[in-house]
Amino acid sequence: MNGWYEISKVGDQFRFVLKAGNAETILTSELYTTRAAADNGIASVQTNSVLDERYAREVAKNDKPYFNLKAGNHQIIGTSQMYASDASRDNGIASVKTNGPTTKIKDLTA
Repeated sequence: MNGWYEISKVGDQFRFVLKAGNAETILTSELYTTRAAADNGIASVQTNSVLDERYAREVAKNDKPYFNLKAGNHQIIGTSQMYASDASRDNGIASVKTNGPTTKIKDLTA
């Protein structure tokens, strides 16, 4: 099964997550003030997720690896969870590359 996006509301703002086929969240967006901005964020992930150079492999202050997916203008469009190892982070990137281009969107705002 392919992944999908879920758009939800957080207060009066919007957020999307990218889910893998097993329903695990693999990428989380920032908060957007409008639904249109969240939709544009999804479009940016769909475009940029297949490009390896768009992934910034990072290490948090607690030494846990994670990654940010960036647009061509270097703005962060999604952040991963914290991982236990570099290898598991790299598996997360591979999953975003596979699932990011999906056009399936579940609207949870209604």
